[in-house]
Amino acid sequence: MDLSNLKPAEGSVNKNAKRIGRGQGSGKGGTATRGHKGAKSRSGYSKKIGFEGGQMPLQRRVPKFGFTNRNRVSYQGVNLDTIQQLVDEKKITDTLDFETMVSLRLARKNELVKILGRGELKSKVKVSAHKFTASAQAAIEGAGGEAVTL
Repeated sequence: MDLSNLKPAEGSVNKNAKRIGRGQGSGKGGTATRGHKGAKSRSGYSKKIGFEGGQMPLQRRVPKFGFTNRNRVSYQGVNLDTIQQLVDEKKITDTLDFETMVSLRLARKNELVKILGRGELKSKVKVSAHKFTASAQAAIEGAGGEAVTL
């Protein structure tokens, strides 16, 4: 390979693209396809997020009420019937820890997990999670398992 047989990458060169704003003789001079006057015709123009051409933007039209607690801790819920189904499908045997929940897509790696009490648990399972409801903890321990808080 030498300089005589170098070619630009496929699709990187477009010979048909007309260069705009390069004088009247080019056919795209003058307004350079920007139209006449107005903010969009001027250099440095950038539309603000949510701008609707002077119409009252949706973000300001919609009524706002209530309160959002910025310090709220949210948990991903996993029910007992889901755990029992995993045992029945032989995806887990005797322990269910956080890494297993992430691999089984019950939770994401950055989420906190709370075991909820819907359904019933017949198998003896050691469950590790960030929180348990009282009914879930009672059901796990009633089936002979163990509820470990992370």
